[in-house]
Amino acid sequence: MKHSLVFGGFWAFFILLSGSLVASYDGPLYDFTAYTECKAQPEEPLYQGGILKDEPPIMRPAIFGKTATGFYTPAFLLKNLTVGNFYCFSTWIKIQGANSALIRASLKTENRTYNCIGTVLAKNGCWSFLKGGFVLDSPSNLALLLFQNSDDKDIDITIDSSSLQSFTDQEWRFNQQFMINTQRKRAVTIHVSDQQGNRLQGAAITINQVSKDFPFGSAIAHTILGNLPYQNWFVERFNAAVFENELKWYATEPDQGKTNYTLADQMLEFVRAHQIIARGHNIFWEDPKYTPAWVRNLTGPDLQSAVNSRIQSLMSKYKEEFIHWDVSNEMLHFDFYEQRLGPDATLHFYETAHQSDPLATLFTNEFNVVETCSDVKSTVDTYIERIRELERGGMYMDGIGLESHFTVPNLPLMRAVIDKLATLRLPIWLTEVDISSSVGKELQGVYLEQVLREGFSHPSVNGIMLWTALHPKGCYEMCLTDENFKNLPAGDVVDKLLKEWESGEMKGVTGEHGSYSFYGFLGEYKVNVGYGDRAANFTFSLPRSGETKHFSIHL
Repeated sequence: MKHSLVFGGFWAFFILLSGSLVASYDGPLYDFTAYTECKAQPEEPLYQGGILKDEPPIMRPAIFGKTATGFYTPAFLLKNLTVGNFYCFSTWIKIQGANSALIRASLKTENRTYNCIGTVLAKNGCWSFLKGGFVLDSPSNLALLLFQNSDDKDIDITIDSSSLQSFTDQEWRFNQQFMINTQRKRAVTIHVSDQQGNRLQGAAITINQVSKDFPFGSAIAHTILGNLPYQNWFVERFNAAVFENELKWYATEPDQGKTNYTLADQMLEFVRAHQIIARGHNIFWEDPKYTPAWVRNLTGPDLQSAVNSRIQSLMSKYKEEFIHWDVSNEMLHFDFYEQRLGPDATLHFYETAHQSDPLATLFTNEFNVVETCSDVKSTVDTYIERIRELERGGMYMDGIGLESHFTVPNLPLMRAVIDKLATLRLPIWLTEVDISSSVGKELQGVYLEQVLREGFSHPSVNGIMLWTALHPKGCYEMCLTDENFKNLPAGDVVDKLLKEWESGEMKGVTGEHGSYSFYGFLGEYKVNVGYGDRAANFTFSLPRSGETKHFSIHL
């Protein structure tokens, strides 16, 4: 399957609204094209090859550890790479000598080795598409871009239609803003006339965005209950929430047959009272460490009965309450239930959940998909293959969860991974975003801004959740505030972006045609129009569309 975006019409639209910005930009536009099927012939290279145009690969002896294997793998010599530039690459790969193989791209410079900057699960006898990228943290006069089998198997690798495109930081930011302006905003024209249809020039208009269409939220814990400062702080910022642990099986049924949803009920009352949407996290966690002890002791029919009871209890109690359910959490890394109930256990989870609540939106949720490509258990193609396998079995799959627990983000890789996942045509959410505490609070803020801008600007991302539930002793990895709700660097970033990504209050007057136009973020708006002693108020919704939204008001 191919996934791509074409921007011709958007360009004209964008020029009209931001002509000076576009007129001064002559850099490259990012190409979101991705493929996930194995093809008889490779497609044309992205960017017409970019830096690699007319550059044939060299063949180098493959080395694993310190041992030469006796076979050769393709590579490119790259000269004069720039620190801070964003490098996006892609290539088509064909293998011989194995039915399939995980091919890893890596980069060797004078100073360091970037072990994984892209992967593809290649198949024998056809061409598979690898897409990835990198950002250098030190200059390089001569570097080697390598494509190797991720294990020690002796296979032949052929590459074709390769491309490497460089973006400066300014160009990358421009591309992000371009996508925000075309995917997260929309043009509106308000027409004002009298009851006879005569245009009214000079009518005063005040416009306020009262809610946002894009879900942006955070995890909360039971610590928010009864904590008015925490509640106020949260409500002022977020329109979405997820319960950190309170819906997990070990929390709701620590002892067999004794379910307790008290905390979850109270947290749901809080979000409902403030019109905040909530994700259901999670029904099953495949990691045995987070499976109730009594469940770990069950086998066969007893375990199956407990599983069915868990789904029906949870889904019937909270029917139509949560916008999503993470049905299977981290199924690429762990397989507790499939080991005990057979290979169709996960498929059964989704079938039963769908039967229990046919309107529920069912997600899978996984880590180390966008964070890195070094984890062989959760490469992008592994995730895609697993979802397609479940869909072939008849699974009702409605969305893809990317946990997004980053240390140092690789933004070109993150974007490339989402491009490939978008070929599934399913909603994609960043579900547990944070930055490792190991980098320190200042860099947490820097890296968080990078990840949030990348997520918000990608047209296939439908929502973002932070993993920043506050506890007396801190947070999982990253807090937005201290215990007194004074912002930490990550909190400053969130507040800055929340303000940047809203339309705010706009005031103006109608022109000679009795109309007033603006460009607003998607969401709900309240409008006040006045002309002399006449006035009117109305509200309208601004959903995503490439067309200008028109409203007519009679005074």
